[in-house]
Amino acid sequence: MPLSRRNLLATATLAAVPAPPPPHGRAASRTGFEVLAADGYRLLDGRKTGIVTNPTGITRDARHIVDVMHEDPRVRLTAVFGPEHGFRGTAQAGGSEGRYDDPETGLPVYDTYLKSGQALADVFTASGVDTIVFDIQDVGARFYTYIWTLYDCMEAAALAGKRFVVLDRPNPVTGREARGPVLHKEFATFVGRQPIAQAHGMTVAELARLFNKEFLATPVPLETVRMTGWRRSDFYDAAGLPWVPPSPNMPTPDTALVYSGTCMFEGTNLSEGRGTTRPFELLGAEGVDGRWAAAVNELGLPGVRFREAYFAPTFSKFQGTTVGGVQVHVTDRAVYDPVRTGIALLVTARKVWEGFAWRPDDWIDKLTGSDWVRTMIDAGAGTDEVVGAWQRELAAFRRTREEYLLYG
Repeated sequence: MPLSRRNLLATATLAAVPAPPPPHGRAASRTGFEVLAADGYRLLDGRKTGIVTNPTGITRDARHIVDVMHEDPRVRLTAVFGPEHGFRGTAQAGGSEGRYDDPETGLPVYDTYLKSGQALADVFTASGVDTIVFDIQDVGARFYTYIWTLYDCMEAAALAGKRFVVLDRPNPVTGREARGPVLHKEFATFVGRQPIAQAHGMTVAELARLFNKEFLATPVPLETVRMTGWRRSDFYDAAGLPWVPPSPNMPTPDTALVYSGTCMFEGTNLSEGRGTTRPFELLGAEGVDGRWAAAVNELGLPGVRFREAYFAPTFSKFQGTTVGGVQVHVTDRAVYDPVRTGIALLVTARKVWEGFAWRPDDWIDKLTGSDWVRTMIDAGAGTDEVVGAWQRELAAFRRTREEYLLYG
């Protein structure tokens, strides 16, 4: 069903956080889209183009790139493809907007969510486009599904005989290093298709290069448009770009900073803070008290402290019920390790709260990419032992990753 302008403007994901100024003495970085536009869209060469995007596909002045490209006679934009949460971002987790005509541009919007392989290739074929462009802001975690939308679209574009262009955007939590367990293929799902680290430390263009050479049976004709001015050590605020929530529960770059660790609580019976104003920073359940914050603070984890907290989620787990738990406060993001912190929180939660349980479907195994985290914590392993278990596989991924990095 077409979405009205009123409904679109009411959508939380359209609220952009104003762009901060770039660091003193540095020019603002430019996204792949800005580089493409500055070059007169020559890479698109007047071909019939479709774009995979969502509310994060914006310009520096917070205009959506679909609106900008639609108005530009140098671009033949003929279709839009919406991922999870939709092109205009009106759907919650696990939802999409379906097929409709965009009321702003009149362009047909096709739904890609939960489509892959030949089924998605058929969507691309039916759209009539020659070139598929991808421009979505990632958050740096393997289980954030947009990178697997990228993977599925690349695979489907190869099947459909389409060109594929990736417009790069910053990894908001830096690209300094990969962290966390590497997926085992037998645990592959839409929250992890291929064996990459839980916090991959790459941009979407770098991931596209890795996917194309390492994982796709038939590589797609791939072009990547690099950013300018971005450094691997940059957090999102160094980019001088506005922040648009990539999904309803990713309201700020601070959320992205903790997400690759605390999202693991989706695999437990504790709330991961959905339905609060600080999702993934607030964690808790009925019966949890101040012992949890005290236990994890005693570990002295670098760059983070934990506050005893009470909250009542407005939806999701414990909707309308006041629960106890912790709030994660990052005090030094340069030394903070989100994945190690997430493991420490799981280990201590299990020790101090007798009600702790994994989700019955063992979703934690899908999130972490194997059964190691669940079985080791159940066996009484501490944080160091759990984190140590994946170091050899992580080192191998880091070596593979090096070939595909685009920035210093």
